[in-house]
Amino acid sequence: MKRYKTLAESVRFRREHGTWKPIAHDECLSFGGEGRSAVVYRIEGTDKALKVFYPDKVHIAKEEADIYKLLSGISAFPALHESGGTYIVIDWIDGKTLFQCLEEGIDIPVELIQEADKAILAARKRGLNPSDVHLRNIMVADSGQIVLIDVARFRQTKDCMNWEDLKTAYTHFYTKPFFPKRIPKRLLNIIGVMYKKRLLPIYWRKAKGIIQHP
Repeated sequence: MKRYKTLAESVRFRREHGTWKPIAHDECLSFGGEGRSAVVYRIEGTDKALKVFYPDKVHIAKEEADIYKLLSGISAFPALHESGGTYIVIDWIDGKTLFQCLEEGIDIPVELIQEADKAILAARKRGLNPSDVHLRNIMVADSGQIVLIDVARFRQTKDCMNWEDLKTAYTHFYTKPFFPKRIPKRLLNIIGVMYKKRLLPIYWRKAKGIIQHP
């Protein structure tokens, strides 16, 4: 197998309309997804993922690698196998994100929420401050285990209420019989935008003291 560094160097980007787009990669890589700071590939024939950061985000590679080292041994986080100036290599996780579960109508039992909560607590005990935890970076592996990915913001100093708000939404809305278990992707994206702008009813109810975090 080719060296991870060689595989990372095979990935090429082009700037289009203010965003980076991957335009080339080694034939040993299978596209897995892209986000705000990097693109992810599965290294064919392995259970490893290569995450290559965009040219203006390469500084995040070391930060995320350092955080994964601190999380080493916690089963709810991928293991780090190697890192370089522009990339990291971690476990490839077969499964679906909580976002995909909602989109496809796959039930999310309370045990999974509790499992994610324990993982976040374990990270805090390592001196980290889990931030930016959302539906797209919490996965349900095919094995049934919760796995948290994209941990680059776990050393932010500001308080982040994303996870607490997700738990509140789960308890007070998702678990109710009337709540739809399948939500179209477009609607989920709209809810995400409204959440960031603090326009959701959950904020009004919290302001009145109706909702308490579980």
